[in-house]
Amino acid sequence: MFFERAAQSARRIRVAAAMLPVLAAPFFVSACASDQDIDLATYVEQTDPADVLYNQGLANMNAGRLGEASKKFSAIDRQHPYSEYGRKALVMGAFADYRQGKYEEAINDGKRYVQLYPTDPDAAYAQYIVGLSYFRQIRDVTQDQKESRRAIEAMEEVVQRWPDSQYVEDAKAKIRFARDQLAGKEMQVGRYYLERREYIAGIKRFRYVVENYSNTRHVEEALARLTESYYAMGLTSEAQTAAAVLGHNYPDSQWYKDSFALLQKGGLEPRETGTSWISKAGKLITGA
Repeated sequence: MFFERAAQSARRIRVAAAMLPVLAAPFFVSACASDQDIDLATYVEQTDPADVLYNQGLANMNAGRLGEASKKFSAIDRQHPYSEYGRKALVMGAFADYRQGKYEEAINDGKRYVQLYPTDPDAAYAQYIVGLSYFRQIRDVTQDQKESRRAIEAMEEVVQRWPDSQYVEDAKAKIRFARDQLAGKEMQVGRYYLERREYIAGIKRFRYVVENYSNTRHVEEALARLTESYYAMGLTSEAQTAAAVLGHNYPDSQWYKDSFALLQKGGLEPRETGTSWISKAGKLITGA
């Protein structure tokens, strides 16, 4: 009985050994490779010390080899996650991706950093990179402005969560620019309606600019276009009020001169009506 069991075991071993090439086939470099030809380093990523990878990444960045730097920082993130060097590599990788114009990757890394290390000193920088990545994708006002909105949201988070960080002033400047873009988009659409004599639709856009983007450079034109639209509709009181608010805030503006001339043609002049929404909105205007 002992010999029969031993023979059965031997047969099982031979069968298992015969199956090894089949089971291992997906891992071969080629169909004809032998066991001796297999290099496990081909299939298993070699793990290097985190500090070595990090220093290599920094060296590549300093030499302008941003692509190589990204690879080193990514290797740390894979091989040494949640380590001290892994934390540093994550934010440095976000910066390297941003510098290469890989904005989606930079945004993802920056957001992940803030999520994992919200109280870390570099969290403000990671969030700032997110904002910059959106900012660099802002398009002309004739196109969709979703990047402007996202840039504002990201930069406002920098200002609100890290008010003492060194990135706040630039974040505020980027917010002002992005808001100006949003106002410009509203004006572009409003002018389209005005040219088609769809005055109500145009007024809606111009009013939105005055009420929501009163500190942008577009508010002057918005008030002038309101004067023009209301005058064309026969709503002279509203037209006079819009011109009066424009003149009060921008007395030397060419837009005011044009609005004043338009009213004069009808024997009118700028005159503010306190009950108008324009008067209330005019008090919020601070100039561009």
